[in-house]
Amino acid sequence: MNLDFNLNLTQQQKLVMTQQMQLSVKLLQMSNYELLDYVNKEVQENPVVDIEPSDIVQEKNDEIDYNKLSQYLESDNYNSREISRDNEEVSPLNFISERKSLKDFLKDQIIDLLENDYIKSICYYIIECINSSGYLTENIEELSETLKVDKKYVYESLEIVQSLEPIGVGARNLKECLKIQAEKKGILDKNLQDIIDKYLEDIAENRYNKIAKDLNITIQEAQAYGDRVKNFEPKPSRGFYTGDETEYIIPDAYIKQIDDQLYIIMNDNFIPKLSINNLYKNILNDSQDEDAKKYVKEKINGATFLIKSIDMRRNTIYKVIEQIVDIQRDYFLDKGSYLIPMTLKDISERINMHESTVSRAIKEKYINTDRGIIKIRDLFTTSVSNNKEEDLSTVKIKNYIKDIVDKEDKSKPISDQDICNILKNEGMGISRRTVAKYRDELGIKSSSKRKRF
Repeated sequence: MNLDFNLNLTQQQKLVMTQQMQLSVKLLQMSNYELLDYVNKEVQENPVVDIEPSDIVQEKNDEIDYNKLSQYLESDNYNSREISRDNEEVSPLNFISERKSLKDFLKDQIIDLLENDYIKSICYYIIECINSSGYLTENIEELSETLKVDKKYVYESLEIVQSLEPIGVGARNLKECLKIQAEKKGILDKNLQDIIDKYLEDIAENRYNKIAKDLNITIQEAQAYGDRVKNFEPKPSRGFYTGDETEYIIPDAYIKQIDDQLYIIMNDNFIPKLSINNLYKNILNDSQDEDAKKYVKEKINGATFLIKSIDMRRNTIYKVIEQIVDIQRDYFLDKGSYLIPMTLKDISERINMHESTVSRAIKEKYINTDRGIIKIRDLFTTSVSNNKEEDLSTVKIKNYIKDIVDKEDKSKPISDQDICNILKNEGMGISRRTVAKYRDELGIKSSSKRKRF
């Protein structure tokens, strides 16, 4: 065994991510909402940073006709107006009240009931135990024990809560929720009750022949029952404010069409414009306190890099969007129904950046277009070659599949293999397995589950 120790010199290439590089990457992949939150925190923590009012920065693809652009932006209310306090206009938004929650809506109905305060107080407690989907999360025994009341009063109060709008609220599970709705609509017969209790999975799988055989009814009758169940609301709280809020989407850019031109307007005017406070610059130049100068220098360096990183982020996102708009020009001009194939590599080669940078630049980013708000990543599609010497995007193929299914005879749904054959005749050579994959991604059920009797 050789236990000798030797010293050897080796040369390696190694990339070390500095804190500044990490910050730059971090800012690039932030959404606008996250960036705004981050900047506000930095302003609070770094005393050398000043906030200035920011101007709306407008970008272009080609030469801008500023008169047309100005008129267009004014029509879209992009320009803000300064209003004096003496002549302040009253916005109708000032009169919009806070959204009423589901629980508040239910409590308001309890107030109007001709019930004694004892029962009402139990009802209020039950309402507080209803979750964001509209279901009661605690059982009768738990409620009785917690409130120290007889179970019969809890049952009585629960029955009152379940009689409120929206129909189905206060149910303890999905089956009870569906039966409450059926009963309120006056259609809860024995067959429907049995179907809700025993055959929900069979309805989902379109196994109406099994239901018909078990209940001694026709397949058409079984399917009619299934249609009724599918029309019920499984989430009674839908449409009410429940506190489960989705994040606000702040588009990173607007794509506006004027005549036959597309313009990119970066939506970063809400991000505060940052600058270095002159007071701290003077400290750096005039102060004799070395510790103070060192502290200020660190803060100024941090603030300077933050300002540069935000500007770099903006420029990178703009370059990416600019190339996307160029590639998908017909799509944005509504001259083509579908996106053409486009990958991260296509964009990275055009702007001479790494694919990972492009990926970070589009992460959780959105653009506002005439087609609505679009997630930038959704504009990237792979391609499938056909025998017509052109590449088709997966989006286009999915739309073909959707059109085929929409036009099929519902009593004889088209199988995946038949769809595959139709697409091959159109020059789209994809396998049956790929058809099934795209169909699943479109939320379309298999032919056996689409069959109407």
